[in-house]
Amino acid sequence: MAYPQAPWALKGYAFLTLHLIDLAKASSFIPAELAIVPSIYGKTLGGIYLSQYTHGSDLIYSELIVVAGLIRRNGVVGSWISHIYVDNPDAMAGGRDLWGLPKQMAEFHWESGEMGQVTVRQEGQILCSLRSSGRLSLVRQRFSFPSFSLHDRTFLQFSSTAQANLAILRAKLDVPDTSPFGALIRSTPLLVMGADSLDLRVDTPIVIGSRVVGTV
Repeated sequence: MAYPQAPWALKGYAFLTLHLIDLAKASSFIPAELAIVPSIYGKTLGGIYLSQYTHGSDLIYSELIVVAGLIRRNGVVGSWISHIYVDNPDAMAGGRDLWGLPKQMAEFHWESGEMGQVTVRQEGQILCSLRSSGRLSLVRQRFSFPSFSLHDRTFLQFSSTAQANLAILRAKLDVPDTSPFGALIRSTPLLVMGADSLDLRVDTPIVIGSRVVGTV
C-alpha cells in the first residue's frame, strides 16, 4: 500500500463525544497489563471521534475512532483505541503498520457539511450515526493528547497535536446494540464537541514495552 511515513498531517473537521464507561466493560477491550484510569462511580472516560480529512492532508479519508478508556503507562495518561474504521485502504494499512492500530474498512456518509450528520456502516451494518442541530462556538485552541497501541506484542505510545475552531454541539449519537462497540458506548454523551478547520499532526510512535508472554 502507498501510505506516507509518520508523522501524518491531516486537515478537515471532526466530531468528538465524551462518555463515562463502566470499568468492567472497558477492561474487556484493554490489555490487562495496562492500568485503567478511573473517573467516578466505577467508570473511566472514553468516547467517539468522527472526522473527515480533506484537501491538504497527507491522505484524504474519513475516520471513526472508539476510545475504550483512559490508561496509564510509565506515568503517562492517554487513550486506548479499541476500534477504528477508515474508508481509504492506504489509511488502513498505514494505521496498522505504523501505529499498530486495528483499522478496518467502513463506509461514511456525510450530510450538510461540517455541522450536519454522519452515518458509518460496515458491510451494510450501521456502526454509529451522529446528527448535530446546534452549536456554541468557542475560540481556536491548540491541544495535544497521547495514545497507546499494541503492534504485535509491542506496546507503542504516540502523540497527536491539533489546532481547531472548537464548538459545543447539541447533537444526538446513535450506536446500535449490534455495533461491535455497542456494549461499550451505551451512555448519553457527557459532551459533544465540533472541531472546524482542524489541523492535526499524528507523530511517530515510540516503543514503551512488550506484552507479557501468555496474555491474549
